[in-house]
Amino acid sequence: MTQTMRAVEITKPGGPEVLQLTDRPVPEPRAGQIILKVAYAGVNRPDALQRAGAYDPPPGASDLPGLEASGEVAAIGPGVDGLSVGDKVCALLPGGGYAEYVATPATHCLPVPAGMGMKEAACLPETFFTVWSNVFMRGGLKAGERILIHGGSSGIGTTAIQLANAFGARVFATAGSTEKCEACVKLGAEKAINYRDEDFVAIMRAEGGANLILDMVGGDYIPRNIKTLAEDGRLVQIAFLQGPKVELNFALMMVRRLTLTGSTLRPQSDLAKAKIAQNLREAVWPLLDAGRVAPVMDSEFALADAVAAHARMESSNHIGKIALNVSG
Repeated sequence: MTQTMRAVEITKPGGPEVLQLTDRPVPEPRAGQIILKVAYAGVNRPDALQRAGAYDPPPGASDLPGLEASGEVAAIGPGVDGLSVGDKVCALLPGGGYAEYVATPATHCLPVPAGMGMKEAACLPETFFTVWSNVFMRGGLKAGERILIHGGSSGIGTTAIQLANAFGARVFATAGSTEKCEACVKLGAEKAINYRDEDFVAIMRAEGGANLILDMVGGDYIPRNIKTLAEDGRLVQIAFLQGPKVELNFALMMVRRLTLTGSTLRPQSDLAKAKIAQNLREAVWPLLDAGRVAPVMDSEFALADAVAAHARMESSNHIGKIALNVSG
């Protein structure tokens, strides 16, 4: 490895234009960590929140954006088992993915699935860790249940549709255009609801209500979600595009025995993330190896074009994942 690397840093809180290419020292692995030579990095909304000054890195994490990447193991720290220099992996990162090298816990790495390219592999960890931990571990989705996935054409949404469908759930999704709704149906949604001219509450109530809702919108969707849930239904909140504060009648939760829960991934402990990784390795990686599930790819940008990548993401015109080509 060289001593310095190219990286994209956040020069100050603001819009995409505050991202700037720079040189940084190559990190060294601490105990339990590996250094990944990055091929591709995934671009995610938490990156934009961090760029805007609304999502600080956890203590000890890199200040550079980037929560997922693929590449080759370049160095191994003390106490690491099961990985060797040269192994091709994708990894959930505490930060730092917008760079040629990044440090991450070895237990947060997973093998690149059989037959999958590095670009696609880079776009697995953040969404698959998030969906698996919230829909299946926290939300307890079971075969035959009805799940409503808001933002169905996003990276999270396209992943959630595929996994829920693969495990036997009845899948419904919301999206904001005919093209996006068609994409959701192709991925396995029984019905895609265009939220611009259809009422997801009425449509889902006609189906008997949703047993589980995965929501990243928040705001006025929250009371509407409560109305949408079936008896004993669960609402899992993972983001707030329309804000986190809303007035709720909690009597409805009590009378209908509803569960309101949610999580964010980045602040969780290394041990908690390692547990999710192990679950994914056992339950989901065989589906990826077999080609039954795959990330939906929207676009690719060079590392130096991170500004354009963020602008694309925040336009909400994308369907699926956006990747940065770091090694090209």
